[in-house]
Amino acid sequence: MASRIKILPENIANKIAAGEVVQRPESVVKELLENAIDAKATSIELIIKQAGKSLIQVCDNGSGMTEEEALLSIRKHATSKISTIEDLESINTLGFRGEALSSIAAVCQLEIKTETHDEEIGTLIKIENENEITTEKISTAKGTCVSVKNIFYNIPARRKFLKSDTTELKHIVDTFNRIALANPEIAFSFYNSDNLISDYKEGTLDERIQQVFADNMLDALIPVNEETDYLSIKGYIGKPSIFKKSKGEQFLFLNKRFVINKSINHAVFTAFENILEKGDYPFFILFISLDPSKIDVNIHPSKLEVKFDDEKDIYNFVLSVIRKSIGTHDLVPTMSFTDSNNGDEKLAFNPFQSVKQNDFSDRPLFSSRERRERTSVTDEEIDLVFGDLKKNILPSPISGFNAESDEKILSSDSESHLEKSASTDSETTFLIQLHNKYILSQIKSGLMIIDQHVAHERILYEKALSRLETNLPFSQQLLFPIKLQFDLASYEILKELDQMISKLGFKLKYLPKNYILIEGVPDDIKSGSEEKILKEFISEYLANQSQKHLEEKDNIAKSYSCKAAIKAGDKLSEKEMRLLIDQLFATSMPYVCPHGRPIVIKISLEEFDRRFGRTS
Repeated sequence: MASRIKILPENIANKIAAGEVVQRPESVVKELLENAIDAKATSIELIIKQAGKSLIQVCDNGSGMTEEEALLSIRKHATSKISTIEDLESINTLGFRGEALSSIAAVCQLEIKTETHDEEIGTLIKIENENEITTEKISTAKGTCVSVKNIFYNIPARRKFLKSDTTELKHIVDTFNRIALANPEIAFSFYNSDNLISDYKEGTLDERIQQVFADNMLDALIPVNEETDYLSIKGYIGKPSIFKKSKGEQFLFLNKRFVINKSINHAVFTAFENILEKGDYPFFILFISLDPSKIDVNIHPSKLEVKFDDEKDIYNFVLSVIRKSIGTHDLVPTMSFTDSNNGDEKLAFNPFQSVKQNDFSDRPLFSSRERRERTSVTDEEIDLVFGDLKKNILPSPISGFNAESDEKILSSDSESHLEKSASTDSETTFLIQLHNKYILSQIKSGLMIIDQHVAHERILYEKALSRLETNLPFSQQLLFPIKLQFDLASYEILKELDQMISKLGFKLKYLPKNYILIEGVPDDIKSGSEEKILKEFISEYLANQSQKHLEEKDNIAKSYSCKAAIKAGDKLSEKEMRLLIDQLFATSMPYVCPHGRPIVIKISLEEFDRRFGRTS
């Protein structure tokens, strides 16, 4: 009986193997551009036609190849980049597997023109059909020019599965831009059907970012830079105003190689926690430098995936560096009027507002001395700003926001931070509560608007997290304990969480028949709202648990802060507003609430001048 197991013919085996490397025209572009970079080129040109389906050509001014080298380069597993097994431990080139040109030759028509800098004459190699190789001597430019025609011409089934020209072109453009970003010292040009669509001159990373994205792109970015002997990270992260609802603008380079790593992506996303609204993706361009022996890029022929020896340490390093970079920049978004599609103007975030590191002066902050001396806005000040409207605007204080006791919560660290951040040349002259929802305040650059509910929510969230960590509850005992009956599920959850919520300041006694006796509550809760807040807290906790799968401590802090915060419609005194602002900007993340909604926006004086037609 003949054996049913046979060794595949070489031409079939080659086509199967080539499918791992050449998945679409973009794969060819990537491999050829990386070969050009490995050849020490300083100028690279990419030409494509019909989204790469009929032609992909990459020409460089690199080292070039002799005829012998060129013939070897199209052989399977032929490479100039490694020679021993030890070389796999320290890969410093983009290519090393020796698969690119042989795989391309198996499924495309290939032509190579090449000449070294030492030779007077170059070499032309053509592969029109499999195993039909022709060579001749020609006069050509120094370097190498590889032309790839009719991708998958000999595998109709694969060619049929290619997407539309628009889709394939987008993949090529994305790969071209990634490689160009990683190598700003190299000049890149890109022609699509004879039209020059990108012409990047050699320069710095900043210049390349401006070339690839926009001239003012750097104003929308926050720099990242941290160097250690073992690991270094540099680059940029985007401000919240340029977050997108789709993936694709996360650029991670490991030793100048574009890679995809879920762990590092997660570290960046985690650093942006509570800034990201649901469905948002942050923008970043990050370059990580690490000893090649500590990483493995040889997982897949595409070399996009990577494994680290100590992934946890790298995760923590990236997380802490990004958090530090975010924390040293003022991220309050600026609003401006822009033209919409129908010609009308609308108010929208302006991402291109340059911010400097550690400059927090554009805030309505008040020094300790000013807070003690100024306890109210004078009638004259209100008259100056709003004429006779003061009787409709100046609110009476609410009982729940205790300015006297809450003032003690500001630590000495917060005091010094506020003093350091306060503007010396622009004193706040008014604070106004708009419709008992928003606080309006003059700042150095114009007007700041604060959502009072989410501002207080952020303050309470961080206070709750701190209490859950330190186990130092502040509880106010009730003169008359309150007896409540809960449904069985809520009763059991409260009982289960008792140790945690007691750290917030709740003192509960669990009675038969699902009754709970409230004996004490956190000092943030105003008198008369104890029952309502406890019921709303547990309802919010259960909803978060089923829908958002939050970590328990985070869920407790978010649920409590959401329900205990002052509400839209609550009147605040001027002193309470000042204290709320001071406490907000003493938090680690004053820009967004724990759920990702914005707390603060700014409208610049220039924007007001423009709207009112002022020229000076």
